[in-house]
Amino acid sequence: MEQSLTWVSQQGSKNPTAGDWAAFLRAYPAYSSTTSLDELRAQEYSRLDRLGQVYLDYTGGSLYADCQLRSHQELLCSHVFGNPHSHNPTSLAMTECVERARAYVLEFFNADPDEYVAIFTLNASGALKLVGEAYPFAPGGHYALTFDNHNSVNGIREFARAKGAQVTYIPVDAPDLRINQAQLERALALGTPGIPKLFAYPAQSNYSGVQHSLELIELAQAQGWDVLVDCAAFAPTNRLNLREWKPDYLPLSFYKMFGYPTGAGVLLARKAALAKLQRPWYAGGTITIASVQGNGHYFAEGAAAFEDGTVNYLNLPAVEIGLRHLAAVGIEMVHTRVLCLAGWLLEQLTAMQHSNGRPLVRVHGPSTLEARGGTLTLTFYDPDGLAFDERRVEELANLEKISIRTGCFCNPGAGEVAHGLTPEIMAEFFKAGHGMSFEELRQLMQARYGKSINAVRISVGLVSNFADVQRFLEFAQGFIDRPVTAIGSTEPTEKHCGIDAGA
Repeated sequence: MEQSLTWVSQQGSKNPTAGDWAAFLRAYPAYSSTTSLDELRAQEYSRLDRLGQVYLDYTGGSLYADCQLRSHQELLCSHVFGNPHSHNPTSLAMTECVERARAYVLEFFNADPDEYVAIFTLNASGALKLVGEAYPFAPGGHYALTFDNHNSVNGIREFARAKGAQVTYIPVDAPDLRINQAQLERALALGTPGIPKLFAYPAQSNYSGVQHSLELIELAQAQGWDVLVDCAAFAPTNRLNLREWKPDYLPLSFYKMFGYPTGAGVLLARKAALAKLQRPWYAGGTITIASVQGNGHYFAEGAAAFEDGTVNYLNLPAVEIGLRHLAAVGIEMVHTRVLCLAGWLLEQLTAMQHSNGRPLVRVHGPSTLEARGGTLTLTFYDPDGLAFDERRVEELANLEKISIRTGCFCNPGAGEVAHGLTPEIMAEFFKAGHGMSFEELRQLMQARYGKSINAVRISVGLVSNFADVQRFLEFAQGFIDRPVTAIGSTEPTEKHCGIDAGA
């Protein structure tokens, strides 16, 4: 194994040249307009280069700036804050901070406060659960969603089924993994007038980087659907204007956008859509009054009715700090840089070949920049067309201090289509009647059907630069002309699917 490690390290040691840089700028001249991000990286994210880290997992979580930590620490050190569920001085001071953060969340997304409410949650998954458990699914109603969805969106189907609603999946088509338009139109024509129906899809896939059109919001609403748009992967690098696009429910995780704090997300909900939700329980903070002997309760109004218990109040000021940091940087500039780097990665990776002409990688998703973001998922193949074990690829990347992600990324639908897995194949694995780990699924899939479900995900973001992507490209070159046996093997340790939690 050590010999294999040494080999890959040597093969991947080629330094980027002035020619590489010049070719990149010729292909993506807009990158030159983003040089202030290099200054930002040197000032606020210097630990990346000081520690020699190449961070390519922005879809898993963004990175925080030093200034975010300083600002938050200064705030906490300069005040005395108490639980906001009271009216004493420390509680009132904290309430002011929480409500200021809530107001700025709406401002950042240009959401009309007369139309939208910001409900703080633990993460995007927590926001999705709020919708799923309280949506008024009923017999004759529907839950329609695309194959390409995070598992936290898939999970809402269990609430729908329990209440007798029909669940309809809308396929995505390989190789680009875009929504099948004909089946989308058929699904949106379903439903009984007057019975609630919910349509859910991601603005950007956390699996492939595909961006599904925001125009689907109005298309579905015009046919009587409430629309949930998962923006967890979209919002970090794309402007989201809620006066232009008006989904009914929009979940987000803030650490995906600016790294810190974790444990803080939001559900942005239209007030009219929020009024439809029927909470199945109540908790401290969500009611105005509850009685043991009177056997009743009354819910609070607006966001308070959905914020169970005490919010993560000391962290919520850091949400405003992070959003203001991102606003100062400029989301449009981040978007420009991300597309330039993603385009270069796509061009270079798809051009890599073994000496026999076989491609080194297959990209799962669009191979161009049309309607896509900075997330790329791919599988590495040897000269005989055998897939390299993604866990070993990740181990070798770790040795180079390159952070990538492997697995299915909590998005089984997109992964199943990407790897050519049929409904019949997948149904076989749920007949055993007992739980199965992702590793067991992987082994059985290979043994029984000859299907490899290896995938490597790389994603660029806020302070990615050319050197980062070039380091990965040089690393990838180390696999050219090598059989799968040449890079060594790994012992399976994970029991899950390379979780990309938090939606």
